[in-house]
Amino acid sequence: MPIAVPRKKRSLLPLLTVLFLFSYGLMTVLIIEQGSVIQSQRNLIKVLVRDSTELWAAKGKAIGDQQAAQAQAQSRAQAPSTQEQVPAQTPSSRIPSTRTPLTDSPSTQAVPQRRSQSQAGKTVKPAPQVPPVPASDLVDRRRALNTI
Repeated sequence: MPIAVPRKKRSLLPLLTVLFLFSYGLMTVLIIEQGSVIQSQRNLIKVLVRDSTELWAAKGKAIGDQQAAQAQAQSRAQAPSTQEQVPAQTPSSRIPSTRTPLTDSPSTQAVPQRRSQSQAGKTVKPAPQVPPVPASDLVDRRRALNTI
């Protein structure tokens, strides 16, 4: 009867330890790369928001300029008809004198009509339009990450 020689047990513990350390090293590299990608995306979003704001401001200015041009065109179209209504002034009526109020009345009546013409050309500039914020961009402030 032969004596059974016990076999030497090979342990997989060193191999598993090496694989474990290698996998954690890869996971660390992945986390670092994800952090840099997220940071670059955050920077890109900030640049795009700034560009979008500038674009909206330029569009608002263009619309305001267009409305101002239309208002000026309308005031020019209305100006000849209102000038026909204004009585012609003589040089003597422009010079202040000690005349009676009845002789100065045509010059005082022309002043309010000129003011209305100058105010008709003015338009109120609209506030720059800001695009609406999508619901997906709204963040719960209690869970927001604050970094220093």
